[in-house]
Amino acid sequence: MVLTALSGALGFLSRLPVGRTEAAWEAFRRAPVAFVLAAYPIGALAALPVALAGALSLPAPTVAFALLVALALVTGVNHADGVADLGDAAAVHGSPAERRAVMKDTTVGVGALLALGTLLVGLALAGLALAALPPLALAGVVIAAEVGAKLSMAAVACLGEATHDGLGAGFTRRADAAQFVGPAVAAVPALALTGPSIAAAGAVLAGLAGGLAVLWWARRALGGANGDVFGAANEVGRVCALHVGVILWTLS
Repeated sequence: MVLTALSGALGFLSRLPVGRTEAAWEAFRRAPVAFVLAAYPIGALAALPVALAGALSLPAPTVAFALLVALALVTGVNHADGVADLGDAAAVHGSPAERRAVMKDTTVGVGALLALGTLLVGLALAGLALAALPPLALAGVVIAAEVGAKLSMAAVACLGEATHDGLGAGFTRRADAAQFVGPAVAAVPALALTGPSIAAAGAVLAGLAGGLAVLWWARRALGGANGDVFGAANEVGRVCALHVGVILWTLS
């Protein structure tokens, strides 16, 4: 069951050619822990080219570009779409229903451009900072950041309430707060990915905090969580995690 759920998580959260069956998808929706389990291979695949660029002492802008390309190739653009939709919703001064209506509009507004632009700048700056880390520490922070981001998605599934029938409801209506214990336990190994430094632990916690901030905003502005909230929690959580991880490594 867990392996089937993991396969479904990898199929949903990455571009890997696995988990595209109905059985895998259904198992994933019933097992929030699969979010975090999938983060380890996804994070490792994203970290490999970035760590290699760092090991070769390539210029910091090249390392930053490697991070952006690796994340796009491994995870695709689905989650970034959630950031864009929430950006447009944030630009609306109206009721939760009016904000949700804007999110369904296929037109890309100023809010979406600003949200995506801020996200990309945040990732690029994190990549520049990562270039100063030793390759193993760099890889540890990137993987821990992915674990933190996916832990935040599990938190949305376990703690969020769906705004309507849809992708988000497929997770939130099958999970409750008690089920968050599984994802939290699965994230524990990531805390030690940077050895004696607390950089990895900080990255995991910052990723969770970033996603919870998105969920808090969604409850107030949208009336609950939908699929876009999951995607935005992942992206915001990752950016927060990368920056906190680098900062803590530098200070330790």
